Amino acid sequence: MKQFGLIGMPLTHSFSKKFFTEKFSKENIDAQYSLYELPNIDDFEEVLKNDALCGINVTIPYKEQVMKFLDELDETASEIGAVNVIKFIRKDGNLRLKGYNSDAIGFENALRPFLQPYHKNALILGTGGASKAIYYTLNKLGIQTTFVSRSAKQGMLTYEHLDEKVMTENLLIVNASPVGTYPHSDECPDIPYPFLSDKHFLFDVVYNPAETLFLKKGKEKGAQGLNGEAMLVGQALAAWEIWNS
Repeated sequence: MKQFGLIGMPLTHSFSKKFFTEKFSKENIDAQYSLYELPNIDDFEEVLKNDALCGINVTIPYKEQVMKFLDELDETASEIGAVNVIKFIRKDGNLRLKGYNSDAIGFENALRPFLQPYHKNALILGTGGASKAIYYTLNKLGIQTTFVSRSAKQGMLTYEHLDEKVMTENLLIVNASPVGTYPHSDECPDIPYPFLSDKHFLFDVVYNPAETLFLKKGKEKGAQGLNGEAMLVGQALAAWEIWNS
């Protein structure tokens, strides 16, 4: 039986396990998908001892840290600087690990139908592994992008910088942080929501709850929004293609 899995911390509410378990059942695929909660990235060495593993997904907080274990990076993952899919290549008793980034594919396919000509500038809230794939994709789509961080960093805005002018100029806002994820559903990114309009589009990588407080407060101002489920489905399907190519 082929084995696949997900590494990260914590993994209490895993989309991937549910998605792949249902896929394997529905399509009569002889495979299993397991969760590997790793308190430390170096614990990944234990996971690698499983000779039946064919592929691994990577989530928070290890999309960058896991790269030190890899033998090779796909061109997109190399440009992004973060990995969320690892393919196990076994040949002549040797194991090679190749890293990919399917977050970029999932994000682009989810976002593209909603883009309007006036979505020329975007804010990315958060600076973790997911934000790198989002930045890469928006640049590819010709959208000028600025990161927003809780602490002051060169070339980035802080939440204190988000005044009416900044919010009016940036009509696409992506929450690439885990803020608002269940069970902390009463939290949301600290942006000035009164400056949102019906031309704003809010994308939240969080998918649980289906309507985050971030999206709800945007909707109250007429903004359209989308949660992270479509992105997750897209990246999962792309991961499956990578593992089986």
